[in-house]
Amino acid sequence: MEVLYFAWVRERVGLPRERIETGAATIRDLLAELALRSPGHAAALEDHAALRCAIDQKLTGLDAPLAGVREVAIFPPMTGG
Repeated sequence: MEVLYFAWVRERVGLPRERIETGAATIRDLLAELALRSPGHAAALEDHAALRCAIDQKLTGLDAPLAGVREVAIFPPMTGG
C-alpha cells in the first residue's frame, strides 16, 4: 500500500510518501502502526483529531477498513476560502 503525507504531516514524518506492508485492519490501526516507525511519525500521527484521511482518493473516517486499499492519504484538516 502507498501512504501519502501532506502539509505539516509530511514535514514531521520527513517523507512525502512511503510504500508499506501492513496488517492493519482500519485507518486507526494503520496510524498506530505508522507512529511506531520513527519519532517524526509519532509526532505527526499522535493526535488523530488533527488528521484527515482518504482511501483511494475518497475522504473517510478512521474506522474505515483497509482491505483491498491501494493508497491512503494523511493530511491536516482543510479550510475553504
